[in-house]
Amino acid sequence: MKGDYQDLVDEISALLGAPATLENRDFRLIAFGAHDSDDDLAMDPVRTRSILTRQSTAAVRSWFEGFGIARATGPVRIPAAPDAGVFRGRVCLPVRHRGIVQGYVWLLDQEPGPDAESLAAAMEVAQRIGLLLAEEARAGADLSREFLAVLTAGRGWQQDMAVAALRVALGPGGEGPHAAVCVSPWSGEAPASVPGAAAVCVVPWRGAGEQEPHPGGGGPAGQPLAALAVLIRLRGADPLAPALTAISRLMPRTADGAGSGAGGAGTTPGAPKPVAATRSAPAGGKATAPAAATRVTGGVTAGVSDPVRALTALPAAWQQATAAARAAAAGPRLGPVAQWSAIGPYRMLASVAEEALDDPVARALRGPANPELARTAEVFLDCAGQAGRAAAALGIHRQTLYYRLSRVEQLTGLDLDEGEDRLLLHMALKAARLHT
Repeated sequence: MKGDYQDLVDEISALLGAPATLENRDFRLIAFGAHDSDDDLAMDPVRTRSILTRQSTAAVRSWFEGFGIARATGPVRIPAAPDAGVFRGRVCLPVRHRGIVQGYVWLLDQEPGPDAESLAAAMEVAQRIGLLLAEEARAGADLSREFLAVLTAGRGWQQDMAVAALRVALGPGGEGPHAAVCVSPWSGEAPASVPGAAAVCVVPWRGAGEQEPHPGGGGPAGQPLAALAVLIRLRGADPLAPALTAISRLMPRTADGAGSGAGGAGTTPGAPKPVAATRSAPAGGKATAPAAATRVTGGVTAGVSDPVRALTALPAAWQQATAAARAAAAGPRLGPVAQWSAIGPYRMLASVAEEALDDPVARALRGPANPELARTAEVFLDCAGQAGRAAAALGIHRQTLYYRLSRVEQLTGLDLDEGEDRLLLHMALKAARLHT
């Protein structure tokens, strides 16, 4: 594929009589034509850095995009800017496919400049490059930019444009059933592709730069927390099996030989490693958690959304997946991989408690002086107020349970014989778990 790009870049260079450079839409170098000019200005700092480091800086990218190259359908002439290291003007040929920009061909501007016929021929070559880039994107599933845009775009035209770009990138089947998966916390970049996934991207877990501890254990000190978003294309109604397959392929092989391939494609350095595990249903009941789950080490959890049929529903699916990941971290019985439809009250709590709730009921019990009281109250309420079950689960005598519950009532001012007081305490303790 690289040879194809080089041949096409050389063809444009021959048509226009100037060395050409091809970059993708993220300004990463793909191919460049050689030049034999004695003119020192032919290799200004911007072009030199692009060739040597195979990418441009964010400032350079922003400056060039300010001339509307991302929206242009024809050649764009850009003047020189010595202060920015651009000693020579540029001619930019936008590389598009089906209306979506795939990259840019750059040429150093010269007088009198290429004629209209040569430019038209060069644009036809640029269209062939656009087709190659689009096909490669679909084959490699490197759709992180489009996927991220859909998950983070505001409402209205921004989201419409993001969805349209993702639909084109996904190609046939783009409107079929999909599910979103949230793996958190995640360090490093998104893998280029994940077998079984239609797209992956890294999404800030909170606003950029916020350092709130993550429910699963927190991120690296001094770094914004992030999660990995995975888009799963479904063939059936159940999203869990394909989600677990994709999660298992995200991580490198563990010491005991489980996990994806030997080092596996799509692995990320420093990412936690999964070990296959099986969880059975509780005695006398049906399983409320996946029958086959993935035990993930390093404090990482994952959440899986319900299926959605339209790409416009992906932001809502992502909210479900993040809620399920938070619930998996908060409730050991749910995790480490939880499906949104099975997280019970956390479905509501995760949506209303985006920020930590400073409820005085939870505050009274969750201090360092009363850890056993908070656990006792939560287990008692999880057991539907059945003292025998709660005492057995806690491994204490029933009289000890009654004593602790009386202390809970004293500290909180609640009456645990009242349904609404029980509901308040239960929800306060569960909500606090989401931000512990």
